[in-house]
Amino acid sequence: MNTAESAHKILDTMLGHLGFTANIEVQDSEEGPTLQIHSSDNDSLIGQDGDRLDDLQYLVNRILRREMPNAARVKVDCGHFRSIQEDQLQEEVRGIAERVKASGKPFRMRPLNAYYRRLVHNVLVNHPGVVSHSPDGDDRLKRITISSKNPSATTE
Repeated sequence: MNTAESAHKILDTMLGHLGFTANIEVQDSEEGPTLQIHSSDNDSLIGQDGDRLDDLQYLVNRILRREMPNAARVKVDCGHFRSIQEDQLQEEVRGIAERVKASGKPFRMRPLNAYYRRLVHNVLVNHPGVVSHSPDGDDRLKRITISSKNPSATTE
């Protein structure tokens, strides 16, 4: 059984035990497999700001890693919520980067989990004129600071 099949089985079992009826579609991407949940009860599965979806993803990956220690990380989405959030965050980060680059003033983002922090860093890795930094520590939510590579930049 491969990573996606194992993750599908884990998520399907979890949702069944929680009383949800859902279809789970496996989608492949560059980052690894995504389990897209299709259910009539999307709001309950997503939770407030995607917190339940984050919890489901965390549990699926923890259980999967127990069975397959070298398994690729699996993303869990529902009603394309996570995809929409990622697109919005990427646009927001690009706008912030341009403002930081123009003003030279650093910007601290709202607290983000590890998945979204990685997304922010990836958006900015090749962005000219800005760098991103996450604080050290074991906190689940951290604030990324986006700052100018040229701290003496001024607004024209």
